[in-house]
Amino acid sequence: MSGTSRLCVIAGTLLVFGAVVFAGISLRPGQGHANANLPVQKTTAASPDAVDRGNFGPFVRSLNDRPYGYQLVADPAIAARGANAALAPRLVERFEVRPGDCGGDNAIDCGRDRERSELSERGDRNPQGSTYWYRWSLYIPKDFVDVSPTKVALGQFHQEGSHPAWMFEVDGAGYHLDDHVTTRKPRYHTLIKGASLRGRWHDIVVFAHWAKDDSGVLRVWADGSLRFDYQGPTMTAELVYFKYGLYRSFVSRYQNANETDRVPAQTVYFANVSRAENRADLTQ
Repeated sequence: MSGTSRLCVIAGTLLVFGAVVFAGISLRPGQGHANANLPVQKTTAASPDAVDRGNFGPFVRSLNDRPYGYQLVADPAIAARGANAALAPRLVERFEVRPGDCGGDNAIDCGRDRERSELSERGDRNPQGSTYWYRWSLYIPKDFVDVSPTKVALGQFHQEGSHPAWMFEVDGAGYHLDDHVTTRKPRYHTLIKGASLRGRWHDIVVFAHWAKDDSGVLRVWADGSLRFDYQGPTMTAELVYFKYGLYRSFVSRYQNANETDRVPAQTVYFANVSRAENRADLTQ
């Protein structure tokens, strides 16, 4: 079964009062783009369990329980081409962060200068000595706001009980891999340049051999081109796990630079998220 088909978790489409309902998720005209001035919509959050992610274990929402923060929606690229989004052949994962989205019940991010809407891998994580292929497709809307100098991660390999190992970050210059293994200072490797980043789908493939010594390997392809080829330590802790969605850190940097108490809302879309032991087995 294809990756796009795996995301189609419904048998049909139901039109009710001008809204298209997919598996209990209501898609209204214009819902595909973030708007900082919109009130909190009365939407129903999707279940992360509805998506097939290859041999990944289950995923759970991380430190954000807003219903608009995670949804399964029609492919925004279909709507961007002028076609009816209601007729899109697949559903994709939509993440949104609005000002003040700094935590769920315990609001831990609020005191740490962070805001997020992410899914976090649970179950069988990635121990030292393991080797896996990973894939995800990413769509950044044309109206996505650059909130630099606040850092925005759209995917990360985190470490259990420790700091992130590798982060995939976006700014006005593009989509970058941020190395947190060989240095705790930012060390960016550009995967996709900013001029071609917005308004289209991009495909990311990662090969990783997780190790604390020089036997480690990390390779990253963006849209079919090898952009990062590294051999050396790929982790510093015992377990690595994948997170994806929207994660904003050092929120106060944007606030101070722009003399405001609000960071603009942001929305991104993911599809084809998967892990496999062989590249051929990744979601297609």
